[in-house]
Amino acid sequence: MKVSVLVVDDVFDSGLTSVLDVLQTANELRDELEQPPPPWEVTCVGVCGGSVRTGAGLVLETTPAHSVAAPDVLVVPGITHKQPGPLLEWVTADAQQPSRDLLCRYRLERVPLAAACTGTFLLAESGILDGLRATTSWWLGPHFRRRYPRVELDETHMLTHVEGVTTAGAAFAHLDLALALVRQRSPALAELTARYLVIDARPTQSSYAIPSHLARTDPIVSAFERWLRTHLDQPLRIAEAARAVGSSERTLQRAVDRALGISPLQFAQEIRLEQAVHLLRTTELSTDAVARRVGYHNATTLTTLLRRRHDTTPGRLRRRAPGTRPGA
Repeated sequence: MKVSVLVVDDVFDSGLTSVLDVLQTANELRDELEQPPPPWEVTCVGVCGGSVRTGAGLVLETTPAHSVAAPDVLVVPGITHKQPGPLLEWVTADAQQPSRDLLCRYRLERVPLAAACTGTFLLAESGILDGLRATTSWWLGPHFRRRYPRVELDETHMLTHVEGVTTAGAAFAHLDLALALVRQRSPALAELTARYLVIDARPTQSSYAIPSHLARTDPIVSAFERWLRTHLDQPLRIAEAARAVGSSERTLQRAVDRALGISPLQFAQEIRLEQAVHLLRTTELSTDAVARRVGYHNATTLTTLLRRRHDTTPGRLRRRAPGTRPGA
């Protein structure tokens, strides 16, 4: 499998090397299998080739993309800018037009594309993600959604795949992206590589997201988030919440959807689960007591939601927190 990795100035060092290390490790472990897949042939390409300076200041020589035969996949690692202002300034700059043109050309030639973290912004800015489902770094979701309203964004996922395009979430989701490339050819080798590199399965970004951080992008959503935290143990009434933050129900619903891509009820659920995780990790309250404190009738409801949204259970959360006793 021929893999081209697009390396641009300001590339995120760990993202780039994570992809390279996973594919190199997979190549080294191929002989462990009775029927090994073909090796991965990896080339670091640049739009024009030559020296590229990474975000950490390292210099890397790249091969001109036009001199390489069409790869089986082109990987776009993230760039070093992690805050929305500098990131959007970088991705929309004239200096990135050659990279955007290259991506569009590969898309027209039906070369599969894969991007992780902030690299997804380069795909979106090129128009490649319009009308497609994608993910990105969870904390950049509101800004991505405003800039690229035609993209069907779901930043809770660690990986999304539609025909010809794979996207991955924040920073070290580069590992997940590279493993997905290995898994396409050999699920057994992907499992072996993950074990050697001690990479756990992480199907969602939900457990890493900080709802209060996301809420700050809109004053109405921020006020709603503060109100929710003082009424966690009470049934959610949207009309009452809207009055409390000085808006109509419709305005509140639109604000939450515009900023977060979810409904007020879903956002309330995220806040409740965040607090439940905190209580399960830091207190000796029973799971039933925690459930009631965050507005659920019983432990069964809470456990079901934790499993569905965060791929975990109260028991697992207790085990990760030394000093607390197992919950009921």
